[in-house]
Amino acid sequence: MGSTNYKDYYAILQVEKKATEDEIKKSYRKLARKYHPDVNPNDKKSEELFKEVTEAYEVLSDAEKRKKYDQFGQYWKQSAQQSTWQSTGVPFDFGRYNDFQDFINELLGRGPSSSGGYYSSAPSWGSGSEAEIKLTFAEGLRGVQKRLQINGETIDVPIPPGVKTGIKVRVKGKGSYDPLTQQRKDLLLKVHLEPHSFFHFDGDNLICEVPITPDEAALGASLDVPTVDGSVTMRIPSGVKSGQSFRLKGKGWTNTKGTRGDQMVKVVISTPATLSAQEKEYYEKLRSIRTFDPRENLKKIKI
Repeated sequence: MGSTNYKDYYAILQVEKKATEDEIKKSYRKLARKYHPDVNPNDKKSEELFKEVTEAYEVLSDAEKRKKYDQFGQYWKQSAQQSTWQSTGVPFDFGRYNDFQDFINELLGRGPSSSGGYYSSAPSWGSGSEAEIKLTFAEGLRGVQKRLQINGETIDVPIPPGVKTGIKVRVKGKGSYDPLTQQRKDLLLKVHLEPHSFFHFDGDNLICEVPITPDEAALGASLDVPTVDGSVTMRIPSGVKSGQSFRLKGKGWTNTKGTRGDQMVKVVISTPATLSAQEKEYYEKLRSIRTFDPRENLKKIKI
């Protein structure tokens, strides 16, 4: 649903309007880590900032959405839909506008428009009965009841647990009118789940990445891994390779049918950027007595 409060997504992500995709992604990752609720427990301000940078990234990382945002500002979402609603419940068909000024001309009942004609001050209903609803990762996981303004009517919509991006929630009799039957159609709310900084989807499985130290990789270790149910301890064997994945059975996404996926934990060896004097001494000693040569096979390569 559209918002009447304009948010400068470029300012929120601390990037210039001409920023590249890589610059946007880099800034988002930095800010997401800074404001993540796990790093700032019980900090409402950080939680709100985390939601804002995630919302900004969701728009600016998508080429089509970014184009609409640059063109129409706060009304970018309405411009991407055939028919949508503002808080007043009045639909607008943004597809026929060339830019934001054309929209303002029609809204205020003034003209001419860029197409050379005059617009009526009262926009008309479109034929669509579909709209997008944005949910947080937690709302999609556990379900939530959302209060929405549709056609000037306030309705409470129960969102079932396990929804994710692309799933449509049907609201009986709350869509546009069918001119033939004079009955209200059903409204379909297309779910868009905000991206999470740690968890990613692979079907109903959740994918995450956990850093480990070189000694943990060589000797094995017990790791505390976040899951949607809370932290669990996972044992990794000695000799693990960077990029190797481990399965946490039944710790993935519970879909709307009640079936639950797994959580796949990818371990990545993280090398320390700086070493204490003692650490450096032990690493040098380890190098001097090491028998393992990871490049042994390279000696056999011939052209």
